[in-house]
Amino acid sequence: MKVNDTMSKSLVCLAVFILFLFASLFYTGTIDYRSSFSLFNSPLSKPNPCFTEESDIEPLKVYMYDLEMKYNVGFLKGSSHYNAPPVTIHTLPKWPKHTGLRKQHSVEYWMLASLLYSIDDENGRTREAVRVFDPESANVFFVPFFSSLSYNTYYRHGNDSEVKYDDQLQAEIVDFLQKSDHWKRSAGRDHVIPMHHPNAFRHYREKVNAAIFIVADFGRPPPTVSNLRKDVVAPYAHVVETFEADDISDPYESRTTLLFFRGRTDRKDDGKDRQQMKDMLSGQKDVVFEAAGISGKGVNESTNGMRLSKFCLHPAGDTPSSCRLFDAIVSHCVPVIVSDKIELPFEDELDYTEFSIFFSREEAKKEGYMLDQLRSVSKARWVEMWGYLKKISHHFEYQYPPKKGDAVNMIWREVKHKLPATQLDVHRNRRLKVPDWWR
Repeated sequence: MKVNDTMSKSLVCLAVFILFLFASLFYTGTIDYRSSFSLFNSPLSKPNPCFTEESDIEPLKVYMYDLEMKYNVGFLKGSSHYNAPPVTIHTLPKWPKHTGLRKQHSVEYWMLASLLYSIDDENGRTREAVRVFDPESANVFFVPFFSSLSYNTYYRHGNDSEVKYDDQLQAEIVDFLQKSDHWKRSAGRDHVIPMHHPNAFRHYREKVNAAIFIVADFGRPPPTVSNLRKDVVAPYAHVVETFEADDISDPYESRTTLLFFRGRTDRKDDGKDRQQMKDMLSGQKDVVFEAAGISGKGVNESTNGMRLSKFCLHPAGDTPSSCRLFDAIVSHCVPVIVSDKIELPFEDELDYTEFSIFFSREEAKKEGYMLDQLRSVSKARWVEMWGYLKKISHHFEYQYPPKKGDAVNMIWREVKHKLPATQLDVHRNRRLKVPDWWR
């Protein structure tokens, strides 16, 4: 009997102790009671596509090299081979209007401008990246060489001497970096270099291929030079104006064209599909397919055409991507993407299937298949996609001053996402005594 009494008292004491321990953990917040109740973890509500928990994390610290203007904004000064001391916030020229193809690959300008800007919004947060002047405190190093603008200025439209000048600038940048102690310390792995035009820096990419490239896609360079693991896909700057007043009560009925395309059909590689799609789609009911280039009049016609269309066709160009996708997004015209090898900006945060429709190249070339699929999309589903486009289109805006969640801030955010893998490479490189057997 005494044994039973003793055991009973022991069990009571143990129960009291467990209750006390549980109450203490509950009170201090060590135990998360919500994990046991589905009420607090309802899967029914979707999170915002971007800028959730990470928006309160410290911004990326970027050390920007001081390069003379001939390597960047000097290209915008109008005179050939313009040079001056490194640009400051007071000497930064505005991006000129009506620059057509040059604007599409202007990400290098907006990245530089964002680092010169030093004012936060009223909540203390505008920028995903801030410039630091102490290289020892930097997370990454930014190389402000406008390689795309150099190509478009000197190589694409220049004579032989201008082509050689573009090559000379590339060679000078490579020489500068290879002499830099910051570059040597990491073999360039923590350096960020914009190369958005597929032909930018074309002769010297392999000499700096450890760096983080800012690219449009991976259509030209081999995977050993540029790949999704280390590089960041950035959107083209859209050419058409953003559809600001798209608040029509019935957008589905107001857009009377089913499918719209306006662009060149004489393309290389996968872009050759455009001519076949033109032959198949031209003259079809509710379809506008126009073979035309970019001009002042052409931009206006594309703007109006996209705003009157439910779906906008985005086939591959000379490379897997083109500006047309981003024109469609800011026009709130549901993109129809036909490109087997396309990689999309910010895809670790944006689910493009929420606001786009995808076809393989083979599917798109089946007679009648694509139009049948588009006509089967219900009004409710289309309106849902249209609404999603309106919600995320600000992520594709380049502007100065930068705004929270715009294209340049999203790019810096993507750079930050690359850092864990970059740091792994940097740390391994410092201790290896033999060539890296993974390369």
